[in-house]
Amino acid sequence: MKFEIVTIFPDFFRGPLDFGIVRRARHEASGLIEISVHDLRNFTRDKHRTVDDRPFGGGEGMVLKPEPLFECVESLGIAPRSERIAHAGRKMAKESVILLSPQGEMFTQAVAQELAQLERIVLICGRYEGVDERVSEGLADREISIGDYVLSGGELGAAVIVDAVTRLLPGALGNEASAQQESFTAAQKIGHDGPDSTCGSGGLLDYPHYTRPAEFRGMSAPEVLIGGNHEQIRKWRRRKALEKTLRNRPDLLAREGLSEEDRKLLAEIQKGN
Repeated sequence: MKFEIVTIFPDFFRGPLDFGIVRRARHEASGLIEISVHDLRNFTRDKHRTVDDRPFGGGEGMVLKPEPLFECVESLGIAPRSERIAHAGRKMAKESVILLSPQGEMFTQAVAQELAQLERIVLICGRYEGVDERVSEGLADREISIGDYVLSGGELGAAVIVDAVTRLLPGALGNEASAQQESFTAAQKIGHDGPDSTCGSGGLLDYPHYTRPAEFRGMSAPEVLIGGNHEQIRKWRRRKALEKTLRNRPDLLAREGLSEEDRKLLAEIQKGN
């Protein structure tokens, strides 16, 4: 997998991409991923290396200009947008150009899993008050936002996407089941019929985890986890995942197809049993 990041702050990425799983995938896991950071100012043509301008029609702030963005992405040998879109419709696309934008589709685990199937991803870091709309219309094939809030630029979002996608690549994690166990990972995406006693959140928030010591500062690990009955552990974990999801992210319950057992457990939880 190759990531190409287009930004006016290339030095920003010297920190976030040089730690943990991303670092291992770059340097230790046989070059599982490759990351190239491209300075947008290198594709300007004036002595001030200008990348932004005031928008037509007035308004506050500055908007990134289209010329350097188009020239930078085209210099990477990326297929024209029309070809990428046509291939995506036939499920043959192996590369994608993504504009990081507050107006984009929400970045979710499902989107990360989709991107993990690609071979090359170009991440354009928007900045200031926005980006010339022609970048979205004629260059990027999708816009992505990492949340319903506004950042100063797309650099943080790009780092988030690189991390989330990298950990889904085969060989990135020491234990491949780890990615299956995490919150938001739908059962149908990970090849399971449903969550078992050890892994698979089934699209809900993850269940609670406990480790040694069993007693710590007056707080005890649940007896059911120590007893060794896998069926009881499975039911306890599923109930706790439902409880946490109902409390923190009830919207996920509406999205996820619940089993008959899930619905019974949820009814008990809502009754306070």
